[in-house]
Amino acid sequence: MNARGIQPPPIPGFPGGTAVTGLRVYDWESADGLCGGSPHLHTVSSEAYLVSGGTGQVHTMSMAGIEEHQLAAGSLVWFSPGTVHRLVNTDGLTLHVIMSNAGLPEAGDAVLTFPDRILQHPELYAEHAVLPQDADETVLAAAARRRRDLALEGYAELHTSLLQEGPRALEAFHRAAARLVRPRVGRWKELWAANVESQVKATEEALEQLANGSAAPLAGAAVARAEQRAGEGFGMCGRLTRWEDSRL
Repeated sequence: MNARGIQPPPIPGFPGGTAVTGLRVYDWESADGLCGGSPHLHTVSSEAYLVSGGTGQVHTMSMAGIEEHQLAAGSLVWFSPGTVHRLVNTDGLTLHVIMSNAGLPEAGDAVLTFPDRILQHPELYAEHAVLPQDADETVLAAAARRRRDLALEGYAELHTSLLQEGPRALEAFHRAAARLVRPRVGRWKELWAANVESQVKATEEALEQLANGSAAPLAGAAVARAEQRAGEGFGMCGRLTRWEDSRL
């Protein structure tokens, strides 16, 4: 309770069950001469990029084929689950990543484009996908770069297959990704219910109450804020900035 003895309303969740992260895209050069992150897809979550600075591209593989999308300050691009995407940094590319289904990407929703010899073996995939814990920045950076390069090796294979076979090649990768994440789906359902479904139900109830002339949904008016965490983490595509609220 506050100083006036009033019980404050619950802290609101971040809008729409989404999450936001700051990203400085890796400037590490790869074997093909391009700098950037690890290509991957998300099996459940949609993703959006809002570019805050620099220039680059996002290369995508979807049912529409292979495309390159130019990125500069103010650019906004988003894509649905199953879209393989690779961020390329040409000059200090930074952006904000907005993800649907807050909590699921962090729980393993993403699948990297490792070569097929690794994708077909879950234990081998996990061995190469997970970065070491409690390591210093130099060790983490080296591990993240090795992971990126391995994903690019498989990405090149998938790129060639897609050119030769069309959507069938992407469908085969989708099946491999689905097999890898299947053991985690039970936990994902719990996270989705807590972070997303609960907001959908609250909106449904609010609409019903408002339709009946009730202002009850407005009684929960509240404000939340989160502070940036100190330092940056290593993500698939670059160095990450997060906020203290675990749902962001």
